[in-house]
Amino acid sequence: MSELVFGLDTFGDVPQDDSGKRVSDARAIRQVVDEAVLADATGVDVIALGEHHRPEFAISTPETVLAGIATRTERIRLASGVTVLSSDDPVRVFQRFATVDALSDGRAEVILGRGSFTESFPLFGHDLADYDVLFEEKIELFAKLLEEKPVTWSGTKRAPLENADVFPKTESGRLTTWVGVGGTPQSVIRTARYGFPLMIAIIGGSPERFAPYIDLYQRAADQFGTTAHPVGMHSPGFIADTDEEARERHWPYYRVIRDRIGAQRGRPPVRAEEYAREIEHGSLYVGSPETVARKVARAIQSLGVGRFDLIYTSGNQPISARLRAVELYGTKVIPMVRELLAD
Repeated sequence: MSELVFGLDTFGDVPQDDSGKRVSDARAIRQVVDEAVLADATGVDVIALGEHHRPEFAISTPETVLAGIATRTERIRLASGVTVLSSDDPVRVFQRFATVDALSDGRAEVILGRGSFTESFPLFGHDLADYDVLFEEKIELFAKLLEEKPVTWSGTKRAPLENADVFPKTESGRLTTWVGVGGTPQSVIRTARYGFPLMIAIIGGSPERFAPYIDLYQRAADQFGTTAHPVGMHSPGFIADTDEEARERHWPYYRVIRDRIGAQRGRPPVRAEEYAREIEHGSLYVGSPETVARKVARAIQSLGVGRFDLIYTSGNQPISARLRAVELYGTKVIPMVRELLAD
């Protein structure tokens, strides 16, 4: 296996300060930048920022925040997680990430997705009835833009392009681009068809149940004659000095955000027993560095993935707890996982 990559993901959850007061959206964004700087210093490979348009999350334009991070970091790769391509313009997405790539000396990555939330569609004037066709057409256009040559393209949901050249160009000639999927076979096959690396969102249940999707990706790439890149996965969790502290600093905030979003989707409130079961057997990576490292190593080994990203924020956790989680992930968890997998 090639060198493993370890990332941290956040949607810019709006935290509270240590007095228990919810901070402003502006401070929440600055806090994410500070956490990315710490991640860079402690050995984390990637910071990925998700796009949302909801009151719980401060980041609606990941690439803008990534540009700020680019100017304060040296080595960490800067990714979205995900960019909702369906409700955005592919040309502008390319231009914005090519700009981040320039500011960061080639460290930008875009992870394209359809989005698990739908607020961006009416916000930007799109019909949810076009959910599928919007992504299909726009990813086709984005694939052409990545060639960094004049583009001729036409579709049904955007004005056509005729020999249009798009700037800025990247210095490498290729913007690193992934596709994030939630586990539908059609999305996996589409990713393979375009030859993009696959990032799987595993947010519940046993990670092993996603093994067939990885196999499907590899088989589809072989049939299309494209490249089957090392697959990535991202899952939620939280790290503190002990297992008990990690649960104490994660569960109350996880429960609130999980129940708020779950209620909008017709789900019952999460029970403490379910939470414990997800930690023990599912896809919540909550605990001490040793506990989390062993679980991450098992997931990587069982699925054969080349990248693991931890979604390290959940609701309005205190800032100090988040900073400690980032520090422990970089200084303790990542080295432990590498050691475990080297044995």
